[in-house]
Amino acid sequence: MSEETTETRSAEAEDPGSERVISVSPGPHLLDQGHTTRRMMIDVLLGLAPVVLAALWLFRWGALMQLVVCGVGCMAAEAIFTRMRGQALRLHDCSALVTGVILGLSLPSTASWYIGLIASFVAIGLGKIVFGGVGANLFNPAMVGRAFVMIAFPASLGASAYVLADGGVHGITMATPLTVMKQGGEAPTLLALFLGNVNGSPGETSALACMIGGAYLLIRRTASWEIPLGLILAVLAIGGIADLSGEPTSWSALHHCFSGALLFGAFFIATDPVSSPLTPRGKFIFGLGTGALVMLLRGLSGYPEGVMFAVLLMNSVVPLINRWTIPTPVGGPVQAEGSKV
Repeated sequence: MSEETTETRSAEAEDPGSERVISVSPGPHLLDQGHTTRRMMIDVLLGLAPVVLAALWLFRWGALMQLVVCGVGCMAAEAIFTRMRGQALRLHDCSALVTGVILGLSLPSTASWYIGLIASFVAIGLGKIVFGGVGANLFNPAMVGRAFVMIAFPASLGASAYVLADGGVHGITMATPLTVMKQGGEAPTLLALFLGNVNGSPGETSALACMIGGAYLLIRRTASWEIPLGLILAVLAIGGIADLSGEPTSWSALHHCFSGALLFGAFFIATDPVSSPLTPRGKFIFGLGTGALVMLLRGLSGYPEGVMFAVLLMNSVVPLINRWTIPTPVGGPVQAEGSKV
């Protein structure tokens, strides 16, 4: 469906001095008044609730600090930058809060408070406001913020940042599962990965919590099922091929699926409706590409995780995916004027 619209202005009868914008666009013209940005963002927050609870249970005050700093930081950045641009304040739509929660769940619980604050301002300022605000950003804002601090503060977000001083609730002091894999170590049990008794960022350790929250988003149709399906299938397929072609190890395709931020990214990051494709076929291609890049980065780069960079790379080709997957109109493609039928 074409996104091009023609805007005309007409004076309102009630107030001759005011103007009203009338958008003229191709049908269909059905409008769901309940399907608002605020409702979608609240759905995402509800979907994130199991992940937040698991993070607080496993990482205690470290996770709480990141959530509070990033949540408040993103809302403050939204207020400051929108006022600087002369725009109306939009905190009521909860989009900044969602960015803050996702960002807080993706940072190490041991990272200093100022890292989360810097990441929040970068996420809102460079990830969203510079593109025009809500609904106009090309990249996922939370991942823009995290990528910035990952590069700016490598020591605070590297592998050593995930070794907890107090061991957390369950005595988690070992390296993250994907760091162990890079070092050729023994894989943790699938049950530990499923429940979250492993180290990592607060939002990524419990596959169970991510699946519960993700299922809620799919049932509510706030997230498109094509993206997580394509992403997970790509990881399982590439991981399965690696299992069959390489030397036997304790790491399997399921370990890749349950490790790191894969499920968290599949349900809560890659499904961002603004920075993902518009068509169902495009969404599935987007998911496949993201999953393939995750496995490529995990296997061939020096970085043990790949979800953040994979999502950002695929965000950059979303306009091309949208162009490649334009659906055929009912009745067939429109013939150019003067062409032979």
